[in-house]
Amino acid sequence: MDVTVTPLPGLGTRQDFTTRSGHRIGVITYRDGRFELIVSDHEDPDKVAASVDLTTAETSALANLLGAPQLVAQLTEQQREVTGVTTWQLPLTPGSPYDGRTLGDTEMRTRTSVSIVAVVRDGTVHPSPRPDFAFAGGDLVVVVGTSEGLRAASEILEKG
Repeated sequence: MDVTVTPLPGLGTRQDFTTRSGHRIGVITYRDGRFELIVSDHEDPDKVAASVDLTTAETSALANLLGAPQLVAQLTEQQREVTGVTTWQLPLTPGSPYDGRTLGDTEMRTRTSVSIVAVVRDGTVHPSPRPDFAFAGGDLVVVVGTSEGLRAASEILEKG
């Protein structure tokens, strides 16, 4: 997929790509930190057919909605050939016993034989987090393991 980056002098940048149907979808990142999601007119790619102003939090939420399922789909596809191994997304709720604590504190692999392969926070994927990675309430923890191990991992993140 080719992403075109266009400088907008005095404003910011526009990044967009063409969909299979011929629409151009993009994001304008303004110098003041604002974002605008745009869809160009099918007939004229320079004409904006629809736009939505997004706050930083809304941009992160949208990235999370689009990015997390894609990451899990890729992991699922990669582990299809491995019988008995599954990928789950586990929410780390605010107030969880591990909210503000490190991955190492969970002793997840030792206790469950499950591996934490990524953490999605505010739309940003943190792949292969190290033991010193600090969790935050609202994180989405991507784990790989057996069904039994995954259930145990979910219990640990929820109750300690």
